[in-house]
Amino acid sequence: MDENEDRGPERGGSQEFEDLLEHLKEARGFDFTGYKRASLLRRVHRRMDDVGVTGYSEYRDRLEVDADEFTALFNTILINVTSFFRDADAWDRLRSELLPQLLSRRPSGPIRAWSAGCASGQEAYTIAICLAEALGPEEFRERVKIYATDADDDALTHARTATYTDREVRSLPPELLEKYFEAHGTRHTFRQDLRRSVIFGRADLVQDAPISHVDLLTCRNTLMYLTAETQARIAERLHYSLEPDGVLFLGKAEMLLSQSALFSPVDLKNRFFRRVGGPRTPSRITATVSPAVFSPLGDDTSMLRAEALAASPVAQIVLNQAGAVVLSNHRADTLFGLSASDAGRPFQDLEVSYRPVELRSAVEQAHTQRRTVWIRDVEFTRSRSERTFFDVQIVPLRNPQGSTLGTAVVFIDVSRSRQLQDELEDAHRQLETAYEELQSTNEELETTNEELQSTVEELETTNEELHSTNEELETMNEELQSMNDELQNSNHELRLRTDEVSALNGYMEGVFASLRVGVAVVDADMRVTVWNAWAADLWGVRADEAAGQHLLNLDIGLPLHEIGPAVRAVLAGEALSAEDAVLALPAVNRRGRPVRVQVTVTSLAATQGTAGALVVMDQLDDPS
Repeated sequence: MDENEDRGPERGGSQEFEDLLEHLKEARGFDFTGYKRASLLRRVHRRMDDVGVTGYSEYRDRLEVDADEFTALFNTILINVTSFFRDADAWDRLRSELLPQLLSRRPSGPIRAWSAGCASGQEAYTIAICLAEALGPEEFRERVKIYATDADDDALTHARTATYTDREVRSLPPELLEKYFEAHGTRHTFRQDLRRSVIFGRADLVQDAPISHVDLLTCRNTLMYLTAETQARIAERLHYSLEPDGVLFLGKAEMLLSQSALFSPVDLKNRFFRRVGGPRTPSRITATVSPAVFSPLGDDTSMLRAEALAASPVAQIVLNQAGAVVLSNHRADTLFGLSASDAGRPFQDLEVSYRPVELRSAVEQAHTQRRTVWIRDVEFTRSRSERTFFDVQIVPLRNPQGSTLGTAVVFIDVSRSRQLQDELEDAHRQLETAYEELQSTNEELETTNEELQSTVEELETTNEELHSTNEELETMNEELQSMNDELQNSNHELRLRTDEVSALNGYMEGVFASLRVGVAVVDADMRVTVWNAWAADLWGVRADEAAGQHLLNLDIGLPLHEIGPAVRAVLAGEALSAEDAVLALPAVNRRGRPVRVQVTVTSLAATQGTAGALVVMDQLDDPS
């Protein structure tokens, strides 16, 4: 068990922790109550330790006064680990067999994919590459829409740029990297013509309505952090989203065997599933639309009208005569953070009633005067880089007899027209400036003509100087040839040295791989530079996941904070006693079994000072 979990009683009771989660849900709109408590406690305790807070109520006060702390907590809880073609064998199965089968059943018409929990976007762009390879770029642009959602706004901001470092794209085959990415120095940007088919948006799988009519749905390594009850609710949402012959792609650490009534396995090893037949069951999904609004009509017609309103690209919120929210569509939910729990609440209690613009008085005006009220050119800033402009229309709703039923608040996106207007005004200013510059240029041309006459004479003189310079260049060319011979000799010597260094590196890698103990080498900043195979097998963290990470930030079953003082002392050049350098600690291996591990910390010496530290982890007992 993690030491932070052992210290739980010192921080406050479990009820205080649940109160903290409820505060996060109410204040920030994200519901962590469905997450597994052991993992959630460990990550919250880590943030509390980082900021020096010991109790949940004290940490809640910290969140209320420090807006940046919630971002740090959010990033700690939601571990955005992703890469292109992660679990390559599973992606190969999808590309070679399942996608061709799916496309053969869809010879024409749109193809919809949903990457749920997309993190920084690599998975969504991997889907785009697979579909572009199968369809060709032109047909891909015409038919494919890929929806990528996540609850982390920072990760989505990164994903929308579609730009990744050399390290982030190293898992891509070279031919696909060259075909689908444009290189800009050490960064690589996904092709803009294909990027338009990938749509990113914030969505919480636990609360928000799912995307419907999906042919390929990926939800990889997201469900494993949630409780069984929450997983069951999300499974129903995924079942509702998926087409009958669509494909559900889960992560290696996730199973849906407990949901056998909803999904059947296609390839259990690689976690591919299909939706079990039967009609969709929207009643299982928490909807923002109140069914009572459509009760006079048949069930099919009511559902059709609800789906049409929910899918409308124009954000709409409908209020009843008393001013309470009756329904809102998906666009409004996404823009203003509304959810099913807001249905029935007074409109004036919602943030959207006064931000981005004061609407309460306009709603009252439309209701009293029985006419449509417009609020023009409303600016709405969702993030530092995303600004949207709306024309807000408040429409009183009346029945055929003329009696007032309620009010519709419609947000019409005029960002494009506002942008065109700004561009037109800018073009007018530029045109006036250009005309003035043209007048000035005519005068300058007359002066320049006179200067050209003088320049011709100077060129004749310069030509004679060039003849002399040419002779000097010939002499310099001979000297450069001699220098080139010397550089070739130096290049040969460097190549020999490079071969020696490569051989030495290979020898050292073999030594670390052959050791029957876990070995981690950290640099002067305590970042991992070497993580051998034995350590990966013991803790379940691969070398590529550990490389570059701060040693104390690794999420493994070893209490690393007890090793930290010894590592810092070694890096500071202090000599450790045998008792301080060798520690026997209780831990939990990658299979979840308790073991005892002897940890030895030694200095990694360099020609000048200390280059780093060597951490050797030897399992003392047999976990079996």
